[in-house]
Parts: sequence; C-alpha cells; structure tokens
Amino acid sequence: MFAGNELLFPHYAIAHLLDVRGPKWRALVERVLRLKEDHPEALAFSWMMMKLDGCRTCEADSFKAMHGCIACAQQTIHRFKGSDNELLKLYDEALHEVKAYLTERRRSRPSMIPQAGSVLRHV
Repeated sequence: MFAGNELLFPHYAIAHLLDVRGPKWRALVERVLRLKEDHPEALAFSWMMMKLDGCRTCEADSFKAMHGCIACAQQTIHRFKGSDNELLKLYDEALHEVKAYLTERRRSRPSMIPQAGSVLRHV
C-alpha cells in the first residue's frame, strides 16, 4: 500500500520541516507557514523543494513515493550537504524564478475581467 503522495510538493508538508535544520532554516519555514499556499513565497518554497526532492520524476512505485512526500522532504533536507545559508540561497533563486514567471504571465495574459463600460451597451 502506498503512502499519501502528491504530484508535486504539497504545502502541508512544509510544517514537517521545521526542526530538520538550524535556526535560519527554521525561520524560513516559519515565515512560509504563515502564508497562503498560493503566495509567491510559499510557491517558491514548494518549487525549491520540488527541485531538491526530484518531485517531477517521482513515480508511484518508487522507494521515495512509497514513503510519502513528508518523509522524502525530511530526508532530502536532512541529507543536504550544504549549509543553511546555501539552502536559503536556493530558496532565493526559486523565489526569483517564481516572481519572473508570474510577471511574464501577467504581461502575456490580458485581464479577463471586463472594464467598466465595455460590457454590451445596447441591451
């Protein structure tokens, strides 16, 4: 039987990463936990974890998937060879990528909300 898994790194798993590293890491996790899951900083945290964990290539019958997202994330962060500062740098890079993506998306997609006065006038 498989553990509960997601297609991509789930926001609820962030809370399980509080005590895996040092105080700088904990401060980041606490800050992200206070945000809604669609906030750019929360999205960046999930994006960073997806890249570190290899979520995009995780398959349902893999060893990682059988243990679940939380166990995988805890193991990945615990085994990360770099410092907490390096993890925070990876987070900052992910945040930059998310913000760039959101900015580009806003530019390339006109608003779907009609402007005042643009709705049918001759009804």
